[in-house]
Amino acid sequence: MKYIFILFFYVFIVSCKGLNSNSSVDAVKPLYVSDAVDFDTDDPAIWINPLDSSKSLVIGTDKDANGGLYVFDLKGKLIPDKTIKNLNRPDNVDIAYGIIINGSKVDIAVTTERFTHKLRIYELPSMKPLDNGGIRVFEREKGTEFRDLMGIALYTDSVNNIYAIVGRKTGPTDGSYLWQYLLSDNGKGSVQAKLVRKFGKYSGKKEIEAIAVDNEMGYVYYSDEQFGVRKYYADPKKGNQELALFATEGFTEDNEGISIYKTSKNTGYILVSDQSANEFKVYSREGKKNPHDHPLITSIKVSTNQSDGSDIVSVPLNNDFKHGLFVAMSDDKTFQFYRWEDLAKANNLKVN
Repeated sequence: MKYIFILFFYVFIVSCKGLNSNSSVDAVKPLYVSDAVDFDTDDPAIWINPLDSSKSLVIGTDKDANGGLYVFDLKGKLIPDKTIKNLNRPDNVDIAYGIIINGSKVDIAVTTERFTHKLRIYELPSMKPLDNGGIRVFEREKGTEFRDLMGIALYTDSVNNIYAIVGRKTGPTDGSYLWQYLLSDNGKGSVQAKLVRKFGKYSGKKEIEAIAVDNEMGYVYYSDEQFGVRKYYADPKKGNQELALFATEGFTEDNEGISIYKTSKNTGYILVSDQSANEFKVYSREGKKNPHDHPLITSIKVSTNQSDGSDIVSVPLNNDFKHGLFVAMSDDKTFQFYRWEDLAKANNLKVN
């Protein structure tokens, strides 16, 4: 009887561990896992090729003092001749379409280079640099780590002005944590940045890294880690009033990466990484009682480990991704590529 009890107890413990691990049966599996980067994956961004969506790209950061921007195809295969190395701790990356350079529309990928305090900007899909060596931001800030760049999101307004909304490792609690820059042609074939506002509350608990913009609805969201997700107008002309604070409960530790799946122009889901739980919490994009009421809908268990960066698109790309692509980093130096319908089916969510 003693040995039977010991055996039962052992099986029970192993079962409990299995339920809490990445390999648990309820975790959604990715369709593809990318080639590994050299050091430490952090944040991905998806570029939709306007001429042929099957040739779209995923750009991801390798966060190290000798890091880079890695470019992958839709199967997660590295494209070496587009990958940029020797960047000084690139952290987050985002994409915008149609900035005017030398009279022509150009798509861009912008990453934050933490230790040089610069934005680095590259043309898509060539990955040709457009920043003349980098654009300095948070100038004249004196606090420790107040210039160490982290998150970025690009906002395109209704008349195609493109803005970079930038965060840092730490910053003031006076409502000026994020700085917003208007990006434009400098007249010499490169991008320049003009500071247009400082905004954004900060709890002081940890840091602000994940930032996401909803272009169609005109909002910016960011994760005030271990506190919640904050919402503001993305248009600097609409002021600096905080519109919502949500995702304040139920997280194992940090609330991190934010991505927005759009089921129509003004409906869909906001996904927020519950990093240490290896899942993404899903909130209403359009709101419930009002546009700024974002209730929790469900949680999606995924196969990533300690994911703090993600991106999503809701348009069909190819036969693999007919209803959109969700990409999330995992701490094994890879990015995981998910079909939206796999995530939606497991959690009773809508599919485009």
